[in-house]
Amino acid sequence: MKHLAIAFAFSMGLLASPAFAADAPTPQQNKMKTCNADAKTKNLAGDERKAFMKTCLSAKAEPADGKTAQQNKMKSCNADAKTKALKGDERKAFMSSCLKG
Repeated sequence: MKHLAIAFAFSMGLLASPAFAADAPTPQQNKMKTCNADAKTKNLAGDERKAFMKTCLSAKAEPADGKTAQQNKMKSCNADAKTKALKGDERKAFMSSCLKG
């Protein structure tokens, strides 16, 4: 009976693990996929491939326009506040709300 309980607990742990989840791939998984494809395209092998993968996986993703998402959001909120001709406390409240969500 004790073995049955252990087997049941183990199987439930496996089913609850992220490896069995049918969720979308994580950003790290997407990065790994992209780096692997790049290494394959470049026909890298051995130490050369290992070095490439290390560099590729540790690289920070850069936005296409060179600005961070927060900078883009700030620009958009500023433009909206200007369009609405907000000033002082009204503008401050609007910017706070806009940047949060």
